[in-house]
Amino acid sequence: MSLADLVRAELAVPVDPRVKRLAEAIAAKHGAASRAVLFYGSCLRESQIDGLMLDFYLIVSDYRAAYAKRWLAIANRLVPPNVFPFEADGLAAKYAVLSEADFLRLNGPETRSVSVWARFAQPSRLVWSSDAAASDKAVAAISQAAPTLLGAAMPFVTATGDELDLWRQAFALTYSAELRAERKARSASVVDADPERYHAFTAPALAAAEPGTSGWGRRRIEGKALSVLRLAKASATYAGGVEYIVWKINRHAGTKIELKPWQRNHPLLAAISLLPRLLRSGAVR
Repeated sequence: MSLADLVRAELAVPVDPRVKRLAEAIAAKHGAASRAVLFYGSCLRESQIDGLMLDFYLIVSDYRAAYAKRWLAIANRLVPPNVFPFEADGLAAKYAVLSEADFLRLNGPETRSVSVWARFAQPSRLVWSSDAAASDKAVAAISQAAPTLLGAAMPFVTATGDELDLWRQAFALTYSAELRAERKARSASVVDADPERYHAFTAPALAAAEPGTSGWGRRRIEGKALSVLRLAKASATYAGGVEYIVWKINRHAGTKIELKPWQRNHPLLAAISLLPRLLRSGAVR
């Protein structure tokens, strides 16, 4: 089976009906600009959605058409993606917004930032699309992700002859290139949650991979700087963003950070003030 066929089949695996309804509601919020909604992340991996925050990507035709406020379109274009909270059907979620053009580009090997291709080298589900053409574009974009990951990682991993270990090392590199709240073992657990899937993807992904041209030192510097920039942007675009950031850090890092009143009132300053403490404690890396 080709890599595109594997991706298409994986995207089509059914999800909980509540997830599908939530995706439909997200798409409806952005009207005719909505092209596809993808479900991914720990809730998908662990088959658990109650009491947790679900992760989605909304793919749109054009940023200007997706927003009533022009400044949101500009922010999305300059520092993609925009991220928003959403609740429906008793479920809480957040969704990131990318244009079809950016989704294709950010899954490809020309992009040093790991943010998108590292996530879509993992399992995801296409839970809503506007038409067959939108589905085909989502498949084409996601089919780049695993080859991009392995191509970038191959020159920097230790050969062990174990296919799963290749993926574990590759994801560990991506985790080091962002500010992440998860513990170090998280990159291995991503693979161990579905080993058969990664065995199936290995050969076709390697066949499509292009050798990486960027060292991971540069990716780490740029990736962490971009994470800080996105964190600052989220304080303006994501209602309740600082509360979510603290919740996620506490959940994944086992910390007990509590926001002070001034931090709730000034989320940008809160995000900046929390960062040195989080780095020193190892809550994010």
